[in-house]
Amino acid sequence: MIQIDNNSSKALYEQVYEEIKRLILSKALKSDEKLPSVRELASMVKINPNTIQKAYKGLEEDNYIYTVKGRGNFVKNSEELRSIHIKIMEEKLSEALKTLKNIGMSDEYIIEMVKKMLNPETK
Repeated sequence: MIQIDNNSSKALYEQVYEEIKRLILSKALKSDEKLPSVRELASMVKINPNTIQKAYKGLEEDNYIYTVKGRGNFVKNSEELRSIHIKIMEEKLSEALKTLKNIGMSDEYIIEMVKKMLNPETK
């Protein structure tokens, strides 16, 4: 479910946050799906429950999950979240493309650059 890299410079709670966010946006976690309890997830990934709680709090503040008192944490509307995330990424990509065009990069060069990034194993 969640991969933690103990050698990463990212804080553990940020890694948990990013992993759960990734699972939601990739549709691995569905709308209204119950997340593991703080203690369950802490036990699964072998980190302090306070770290999981901090990640869950951030996910709730950023509207990825919601809490039902006495029942646990659940995924918000994953389709809506995915649509919002895609729109934000499209805007960032558009801005990056404009910047590359403004510094004189050709469409062909940009397309080749993107192809290399999408398939780094091919030359």
